[in-house]
Amino acid sequence: MLKSKLVNCGFYFNFGEGTNILHTMQKGAIFPLFYLPPIEYISTMLGHSGQILIEANEHFPKQTYRNRASIHSANGKLDLIVPVIKGRNVHTKIKDVKISYDFDWQRLHWLSLQTSYRSSAFFEFYEDDFAPYYIKKYEFLFDYNEAILATICKLLKLQPGYSLTESFERTYTDIEDYRSSIHPKVESSYQTKPYFQVFEDRNGFMPNLSIVDLLFNQGPKSGQFLQSS
Repeated sequence: MLKSKLVNCGFYFNFGEGTNILHTMQKGAIFPLFYLPPIEYISTMLGHSGQILIEANEHFPKQTYRNRASIHSANGKLDLIVPVIKGRNVHTKIKDVKISYDFDWQRLHWLSLQTSYRSSAFFEFYEDDFAPYYIKKYEFLFDYNEAILATICKLLKLQPGYSLTESFERTYTDIEDYRSSIHPKVESSYQTKPYFQVFEDRNGFMPNLSIVDLLFNQGPKSGQFLQSS
């Protein structure tokens, strides 16, 4: 398992010397780790300057962004799902959930990303950053998601600081809890500021897709976009 550095601070933008920007909601928050997380996830993290916790000890919940992401394809919204090994124990801790390679989902996901975003302005700009995640075989979903989050933060020029939980707590009274609220089956009140999307003329603007949709369409301006939204 990856061992993250424990840092009690929020997420900072780093647009160059003297230009660090921090969103100033002082209350801390706890988040799950998602696969190619939605824009809402990154934007919400940026709204907190208090301690950020990443849940590492919850039982793996099905049908969430922990192993799925939504992108904008020529035919509309397309969900990419990372298959996991289903053990006898249905109460597997998230950090212990293993990725299944019974079929070549990595090739399918990468082909879907290429087909959906090859004509976008910045896919080729970021292609080499994401391609390794569809070649290397990670054993654990948690490690895979954490590595992807680190890459996303680097591309957005974010300086993330967070701690992994050491045990599971059902409720928190002193921090905001986003473990269940950012969910593909739960209607979100988050408002995505419109930006150009490749297939917008065909499908209309699709809000709150994976952060890669913003990156591939807006490129290096994505960080400023999030900061202003």
